[in-house]
Amino acid sequence: MGIADDAQNKADDLKGRAKEAAGAATNDDDLKQEGQADQGLAGAREKITEAADKVKGGIDSVKDKLSGR
Repeated sequence: MGIADDAQNKADDLKGRAKEAAGAATNDDDLKQEGQADQGLAGAREKITEAADKVKGGIDSVKDKLSGR
C-alpha cells in the first residue's frame, strides 16, 4: 500500500525477531513465542498488502482498457 505500511511491517518483524532472540537467550518461552507471533503478524500484513496492490493493479488495468488508454 504505502511506504509507511512497509516500514511499519518491517519494524514489527524486527521487533519480533529481537523478542524471539531475547526469549531464547533468557530461556523465556513466553517472550520467544510473542516474538514469533509478532513476526507472523508482520508477515500476514505483508501478504495482505501485496494482494491489495495486485488487485489495485488489476482494477487500474481494466479502467485503462475501458477508457481506451
